Amino acid sequence: MTTATATGTTFLGYQRPNGDIGIRNHLLLIPTVICANQVVSRIAQLVPGTVPIPHQHGCSQIGADKDRTFDVLAGTGRNPNVGGVIIVSLGCEVVDPAALAEAIKVTGKPVVAFDIQSVGGSVKAIQHGVELAKKMQAELEREPKVPVPLSKLKVGVKCGGSDATSGLASNPALGAAADALIGAGGGIVIGETTEIIGAEHVLAERCVTPETKAQLYHIVDRFEKEVERMGADMRGGNPSPGNIAGGLSTIEEKSLGCISKCGTAPIRGVIEYAEPIPEGGLYFMDSPGNDIECVSGMAAGGAHIVCFTTGRGTPTGSAVIPVIKITANKRTYTNMEDNMDVDVSDMLTGTLSLEEAGDRIWQEIREVAEGKLTKAEFLGHQEFSINRIGPSL
Repeated sequence: MTTATATGTTFLGYQRPNGDIGIRNHLLLIPTVICANQVVSRIAQLVPGTVPIPHQHGCSQIGADKDRTFDVLAGTGRNPNVGGVIIVSLGCEVVDPAALAEAIKVTGKPVVAFDIQSVGGSVKAIQHGVELAKKMQAELEREPKVPVPLSKLKVGVKCGGSDATSGLASNPALGAAADALIGAGGGIVIGETTEIIGAEHVLAERCVTPETKAQLYHIVDRFEKEVERMGADMRGGNPSPGNIAGGLSTIEEKSLGCISKCGTAPIRGVIEYAEPIPEGGLYFMDSPGNDIECVSGMAAGGAHIVCFTTGRGTPTGSAVIPVIKITANKRTYTNMEDNMDVDVSDMLTGTLSLEEAGDRIWQEIREVAEGKLTKAEFLGHQEFSINRIGPSL
């Protein structure tokens, strides 16, 4: 990696009361339950710039499944890109709004909560929420950007809509950029447990301790047992129809290309879905391959940005973190230029080296951290989804 774009140790961001740094300053609107989605969505429509995260959960959940919903909502509220939070509940759901507010308030950011039943129904709740949102939004807009350490930056690496160009070019290029960030003291998190099957032994050899190595094997085994329980076979099956059409023949082939996007650093730890991501170095998050669920888990864990490679093309973004779309398929970049941020397709013609492609992505990460909007942000993509564990009652 050249030093041209890796110089400097700070960028302009938002300093949070607990020491975290943010690259965005969102006012987040959290419904604790599906019953509050409409109220939250209407508040967002009436107060431009706020970010709602409607979801289908929060009621009729038990045990670990209920805990996961709580953890993802709390983690998303704690994400350093969020400057303030409004929690809207119905008043009788399993997700406790007071506990959720306290779990977010530990960051020192402003958090308020109210419930629809106590306020007097949807219309009054919308009116109340709009008043709160306008006041909080005005306060957030007065917060200045200040120099913050680049070493605090946490970036997720993800792939989706893959084709043959992903493993050959865009994933290795992203891996080079990941190495640059880690070299600057920052952190990388890779997820998608489904995407390492058949290549988990390669990543296991990079684990820094026997315990980390055992945990990596454990989460793969746990996932495969669940797939077997459902009567399916991951190792004997092929990738998705889109992956097959893109030239990928086996899950092992896809996995070997997939793992290259996290670079060459040792794996310092394995964390659960939506668990806080430690600072500095490379970590693996147990998460599904589903694009939105995986990215939402990384956001809940505290990632600032996700770099997303794609061969066939995908438009999705995220509610609270920028998603940088990277492709090495020239046809996809030309056809979906509205959605693609970085083109490294010249790697396949030999006119762009791996080092140069990595520099290109690394520079994009720096610019997005400084405030440049990704294509997904510009188009208003705010996808959010919670990975589930158990059945509804």
